[in-house]
Amino acid sequence: MSLIGTGMNLSFSFLSKLTLVNFPVSELKKKNKIHDYSQLAWGSDYVFERLNQGMLGYMTGVGKGVKPCDRIILREGCESYQYQVEEVDYYSDPSDMWIALLKQVSID
Repeated sequence: MSLIGTGMNLSFSFLSKLTLVNFPVSELKKKNKIHDYSQLAWGSDYVFERLNQGMLGYMTGVGKGVKPCDRIILREGCESYQYQVEEVDYYSDPSDMWIALLKQVSID
């Protein structure tokens, strides 16, 4: 009986190590994107409505692939700001237009 018990422990140990080996691969698939809107024109390419002294804001823009936890770079005058997408909803028409709640973060 001890051999069977040991075998079960070894297989459990092997499976738990296998999970740890696969963990970084799954993390790579979740990599968040940075969308650079700093060279685009406010009012024609996108609209950003500042809230809470600019720490939060709503942005309406065009482009597929924007999702929560992604980053967006915006420019106001000579200053660049980076925001994290907290929530995003896509319009039905056009399907690549979206509105997102953004939270200002430090530039990496």
